[in-house]
Amino acid sequence: MRNSIRNILLFLVILTTIVVWFFYRMFFFPNTGESAAGYSLLIAEDAGFEEVCDSLSAAGAVININSFRNAAGLRGYTGNVKPGHYLLDEGMSNYTLINMLRAGLQEPVMVIFNNIRTIYELAGRVSSQIEADSSSLAGFLENEDNYSSDGFTRETVISAFIPNSYEVYWNLSAEGFYGRMLKEYHKFWTEERRSMAEGLNLTPVEVSILASIVDDEVAKEDEKPRIAGVYINRLRTGMALQACPTIKFALNDFTITRVLKEHTLVESPYNTYRYRGLPPGPVRCPTIAGIDAVLNAEKHNFFYFAAKSDFSGYHNFSRTLAEHNRYANEYQRELDKRRIYR
Repeated sequence: MRNSIRNILLFLVILTTIVVWFFYRMFFFPNTGESAAGYSLLIAEDAGFEEVCDSLSAAGAVININSFRNAAGLRGYTGNVKPGHYLLDEGMSNYTLINMLRAGLQEPVMVIFNNIRTIYELAGRVSSQIEADSSSLAGFLENEDNYSSDGFTRETVISAFIPNSYEVYWNLSAEGFYGRMLKEYHKFWTEERRSMAEGLNLTPVEVSILASIVDDEVAKEDEKPRIAGVYINRLRTGMALQACPTIKFALNDFTITRVLKEHTLVESPYNTYRYRGLPPGPVRCPTIAGIDAVLNAEKHNFFYFAAKSDFSGYHNFSRTLAEHNRYANEYQRELDKRRIYR
């Protein structure tokens, strides 16, 4: 009798040990291989558990997918999938991996955009870096009701997006991305910058519009404050800006290298040869350097500038139209000489 009891107890001890070992191995042994090192697991907003498993299997990130499935079921993850961008590493256990996914401990991604001219270019660039697709981003920005209360119009909303690098969560919606950029916009427009804009008798949006023109006009960063000063002089005296970048924007043709008389006849509120003052909105996403160049515009008496004929990227500045015409004709002759007719 005693031997039977002893055998039963021994059997139970062995069985318990086996069960404990089985579960310990399932949860705490490494289950991600070399392919998991630095692997970005992207879980879409409407993804289910099976899609998570498919992604892990396709990448070869998990060594034993069935072990992961079983552990996930026991940990209650199968019905608790959270979207986002998760960064895996080699040697992770099911316990560590599932805890990260269950808690939604995603890693932010870097969103970078610059050299953007339109909301459609912006949508295309950003959609390649976050979950929201280009159509949802563009659709959000096309609808003025989404941001009119923030002081933007359909034409000026692009000024809310200041080119830079930003850490964001990958699963941001179009509205969420706009909201994040709006916070960055308000952070950028400090009291000091707003006060400087007020000193120029411009709003932050108007500064952005002018900055976009300066950015597109100038190849040399150190010349931006002087060019900005020319445009401010024109605004203050009621003179037309006559800015070539606005013509290219009006024609939606940014391949133009030589703005001709025929180009300046286009009927558009962006044609600053025909209409005085600022155009309705930026002609591109204004850069920080462009905005600060306007805020720190050089004080001078220049009203004109023409590209130097040496094609250095710099300009000759003039106080009078006669002086400007001499420089402009010199540059035009060089264009003809180089057979640049458009």
